[in-house]
Amino acid sequence: MSPRQITVLGECVADAFTEPASTSNELALRVLPGGGPANTAVALARLGTPARFLARLSGDVFGRLFRAHLEASGVDLSSAVAAAEPSTLAVAELDAEGQAAFSFHAQNTADWQWTAEELARVDLSETACVHTGSLALVREPGAAVVEDFLAAAAPRATISIDPNVRPLLVDPEVYRARLAHWCDLADVLRLSEDDLELLLPGTPPDQACDIWHAAGARLVVITRGADGALASLDGERLQVPAVAAQVVDTVGAGDSFTAGLLHHLGSRGLLGGRLTELRLDDVAEAGRFATQVAALTCSVAGPNPPWQSELARLATAGRG
Repeated sequence: MSPRQITVLGECVADAFTEPASTSNELALRVLPGGGPANTAVALARLGTPARFLARLSGDVFGRLFRAHLEASGVDLSSAVAAAEPSTLAVAELDAEGQAAFSFHAQNTADWQWTAEELARVDLSETACVHTGSLALVREPGAAVVEDFLAAAAPRATISIDPNVRPLLVDPEVYRARLAHWCDLADVLRLSEDDLELLLPGTPPDQACDIWHAAGARLVVITRGADGALASLDGERLQVPAVAAQVVDTVGAGDSFTAGLLHHLGSRGLLGGRLTELRLDDVAEAGRFATQVAALTCSVAGPNPPWQSELARLATAGRG
């Protein structure tokens, strides 16, 4: 079955990585298109899911880079807004394990300026799932508009949310204050173990899943890096083992996992409503696929998710 369209809403960020400079008083940066929602849209499109990205794209040098990158990956930008504001910039520093710490330059940038009129024009009749999260849900003035859009979309589309907490830019308390409302809107909640610690400090993953189920989320998935993922469907839980990878960095791995999960569910006709047909075996299968997508993303620099053909080659090699 061919997957139906997934609409992704959120930011596209210029991820700048430090590189060796020619002199000691210079800083060289290599800029790659990033941002959690944009990474997810790219990964979905490369996997073969029709992916539409609702973004506010600046006309500046970064915005032109974003547009070219998204279109080259097959992302539908027909509903993107041409924004007058500048693009958001994030400067990344990688530690010895390839984990990135970001500093953001995001004041009054294009990504957060959504208006109700802009989103009212979006036709969701062909959309099986709406995915969003990260800063788009907490940065004003657009955050409240995005929440209203999700509430309007929920009766006819599966809603997927990834909080992707950024404590250096937004106080985690802002996320905590909105999380129960997001769970009430969401069918799928995917977050990292780092997000869990920021949102519910000291809370065991099983207990956190039960809290979020009680608030309304049917499927909760907590990704745990090299320890794989914990998936909980209405309180039924399973562990998904990680796939071994030569890690270059982990940038975009969580976004790729989300894309892999949604792509797999969509390709089996399980998206488009409240996940009433979803079973734990379906979650296990989708989780295993998602970990493969995330592992391949970790094996290359930056948020560069794999194409469907790369996964096919990996599967062929595994059978050889």
